[in-house]
Amino acid sequence: MTNDYRVIKIRELNVYANHGVYEEETANGQDFFINADIILYSDEQDVLSDELDETVNYAELCSFITDYMKNNTCKLLERISELLCREILSRYSLVESICLEIRKPDAPIGLPFESVSVERKLSWHTAYLSLGSNMGEKQKYLDDAIKALDSEIHTKVTAVSDMLVTKPYGPVEQDDFINCAVAVKTMLSPAKLLDFMHSIEQAADRKREIHWGPRTLDLDIVFYDEEVISTRDLNVPHIDMQNRFFVLKPMSQIAGFYRHPILGKTVNQMLNDLEQ
Repeated sequence: MTNDYRVIKIRELNVYANHGVYEEETANGQDFFINADIILYSDEQDVLSDELDETVNYAELCSFITDYMKNNTCKLLERISELLCREILSRYSLVESICLEIRKPDAPIGLPFESVSVERKLSWHTAYLSLGSNMGEKQKYLDDAIKALDSEIHTKVTAVSDMLVTKPYGPVEQDDFINCAVAVKTMLSPAKLLDFMHSIEQAADRKREIHWGPRTLDLDIVFYDEEVISTRDLNVPHIDMQNRFFVLKPMSQIAGFYRHPILGKTVNQMLNDLEQ
């Protein structure tokens, strides 16, 4: 989030709804109080605007929260707060992140207390992905993967590069690849995004039998915000991307000025170095 931002604050929105572990809670209902900080994407033009469509209508937002709380029943506050955060981020395009607290003053605790609450913060993140295929209907595998990435509430495709035919990387003799790069905004953590990508690969019958071998579909996270991640299952930025034409060339079309957080070079600079 930049230093320039707008926050819509909702305090103590009272909703009578049916959430709880016990049967009487879901049958009879009780009062819940909602507190939310809604952070909007912003620039100077938005701030100076006096038009309602340049912001989020907080009256409509309060009505949406109320209706959602009433029409969806969950046992746990953690569950309803997660669902509500995802729905708000998906529904309102100007919302960058949300911090939502659901307070439950009449929770069945049996001891003196004022209230209990659950707070959830959820944000959109920017990720750049590398896609490739060199088996079967290559173009269809890539097209289907892009559709799958854009079909879920938690991840939306914002840019797609051209399709590029490239020679295979590594020592295994195999057919040429078709590669592309995709920009997405996602609510998922890097690990959860990787899990989602693996499910898309599995739907394409991806086999992991030969290292650097042929594959119906290969999805990799190239960048995730400006994070540097090194775990057993995930490395971000993509390892050795500065030496991989099939990663850099498509990436240069959609994120040429994106700067590698470790090497300090932009995608265009790394591509130029590789071509030289």
